Amino acid sequence: MINREWHLLSRPVGWPEAKDFALVEAEVPAPAEGQVLVRNKYVSVDPYMRGRMSAAKSYVAPFELGKVMQGGAVGEVVESNAEGIAVGDHVLHFFGWREYAAVDAKNAVKVDPQAAPLSAYLGVLGMTGLTAYAGLLRTAAFKEGDAVFVSGAAGAVGSQVGQIAKLKGASRVIGSAGSDDKVKLLVEEYGFDAAFNYKNGPVAEQLREAAPDGIDVYFDNVGGDHLEAAIGRLNRDGRIAVCGMISVYNNTEPAPGPKNLARLIQTRGRIEGFLVGDHYDLQPQFVQEVGPWVASGQLKYRETVVEGIENNLEAFLGVLRGDNTGKMIVKL
Repeated sequence: MINREWHLLSRPVGWPEAKDFALVEAEVPAPAEGQVLVRNKYVSVDPYMRGRMSAAKSYVAPFELGKVMQGGAVGEVVESNAEGIAVGDHVLHFFGWREYAAVDAKNAVKVDPQAAPLSAYLGVLGMTGLTAYAGLLRTAAFKEGDAVFVSGAAGAVGSQVGQIAKLKGASRVIGSAGSDDKVKLLVEEYGFDAAFNYKNGPVAEQLREAAPDGIDVYFDNVGGDHLEAAIGRLNRDGRIAVCGMISVYNNTEPAPGPKNLARLIQTRGRIEGFLVGDHYDLQPQFVQEVGPWVASGQLKYRETVVEGIENNLEAFLGVLRGDNTGKMIVKL
């Protein structure tokens, strides 16, 4: 059998280009002792992967040149050489960007396709969901009555942040997105109190109109003008949780910082970055609380599904462009 997998050939400068990658045919690996062979059914593409394509020192090792890339994936076990995981089981693991993966059993988490669609374990009930939960409730220290602003609010993380805030008693939830259709989705389906298309005018002006009484929490997925605008509307003791800054990921020069940081003195505001990997202790609490919301329909989610491993790269580039509504998933 042939295993198709994506390799990184060169490190992108600026916007990633097709020449930086190759879809390679390789033999399907045989699972060693303590491993299982997984036929991936869904793989994830996420903004943080852009950072791993660079050689710059970061919180996670860069992708190796000439080697297959990695990412979240869920699939069916087709061969097992490990106790506790049988052929036919479905597992979540971190060896995406390929059709078949030999995975150490200790790094494979069994999931139940009867409890939720398999793709949900890569999004609403997976890493992106926990990111939203931990970032809002722990890093931003959300409390009932807070007014919350979320950038990239129609994405996999942002859409959950806004809905969790509403379910937890936010006084007002505002979101920004990159199209009028996404703005409509935020208000009409996800229950945001207000939303705006950041392409329709200056973010600071649109946020001022949407949040006349200011904001207590800003969940940042975008950076740039969104971060500066949020600082400008921050109330006393406001908190900013920095999850991502997708607006600068492809910059070839450092982006200038917000010009109004001095306002944090006046507001006694706080900015804190976070990584979901530091908060896996919240996983049981997250599943216990969010799982029923998803099952009951109180917490809604969308997925943008791209078919075929050959379109994995295009799906990733689509995330950087903002093509996706909700979680971007590749179905193999």
